[in-house]
Amino acid sequence: MRLRFTYDEERDQFVCRFRLSKRYTGPPGHAHGGIIATILDEAMGKVNKLRHVVALTSTITVDYLKPVPLNKPLRVESREVKVQGRHHTNAAEILNQKNEVLARSKGLFIAIDPHKMFAKFVDR
Repeated sequence: MRLRFTYDEERDQFVCRFRLSKRYTGPPGHAHGGIIATILDEAMGKVNKLRHVVALTSTITVDYLKPVPLNKPLRVESREVKVQGRHHTNAAEILNQKNEVLARSKGLFIAIDPHKMFAKFVDR
């Protein structure tokens, strides 16, 4: 899945338009909950770029409000909620063409120094 996000400066949020193919099937004709959570996590992670930080997901909550259909135009929107030190709280929603919220999430991301955290994994 190659999600392409754009930054909506006026609304101060990231937006991605997409369709889910049948390979993401959960209930018949609809997306699997794990894919929905992945899309929401990815969208919230993009928000950290606004602050030029690398932040890892600590926790996310997902509210599955309505089934997310396959092969229909969808969009995910994400925004910053608050920042306290290294703790970044972000939110995201998946919407259909009627602007109905199908799923929403809130996540806590912890800013890290990637050079320190991953130095031992980099070949020198």
